[in-house]
Amino acid sequence: MFTGIIETLGTIQEIKKEKDNIHVTVDSSITAELQIDQSVAHNGICLTVVAINNNSYTVTAIDETIKKTNLGDWKVGDSINLERAMKLGDRLDGHIVQGHVDQTGICISTEETNGSWSYTFEYDETLNNLTIEKGSITVNGVSLTVVDSKKNQFSVAIIPYTHEHTNFKNFKVGTKINLEFDVIGKYVSKLYASR
Repeated sequence: MFTGIIETLGTIQEIKKEKDNIHVTVDSSITAELQIDQSVAHNGICLTVVAINNNSYTVTAIDETIKKTNLGDWKVGDSINLERAMKLGDRLDGHIVQGHVDQTGICISTEETNGSWSYTFEYDETLNNLTIEKGSITVNGVSLTVVDSKKNQFSVAIIPYTHEHTNFKNFKVGTKINLEFDVIGKYVSKLYASR
């Protein structure tokens, strides 16, 4: 479990394909605190640490993860959002995030709005996910509040700190992002789809 509060950014050092799997090596300031078998969210994708070497560590993604996320588009040098799993007893500063990406979306608008930033994302509504006005959403692992919820799109507004300390600063129109819909929203969408 995660909270959607990004701890730091990592830089992709190496990508290796092995059969249907992809091994990703990440350079990060939190590497010294990691252990093999630990879960870390990478742009909202929960991946297991399989190797550690100095300031870098390696995780492995299977075909199912690659198909449902933007991981297949990652390149060496890309900056990714990182969050370690929450500890029992810690404050839940964001919302409950599983690290299980539901689908990808596309950034269709970015706008600086007098000190903050507004982003609008579009997603395939045929997968029966939905956003709820003022509900929670996870975009590339970042816990955010939905504004202007529509059938296949939504917007979020972020503060300067989030803009500076996540890879949101690299988003432009056409950027593919990972989406994890709110657990409550998932439940509501399943009820809605069954009617």
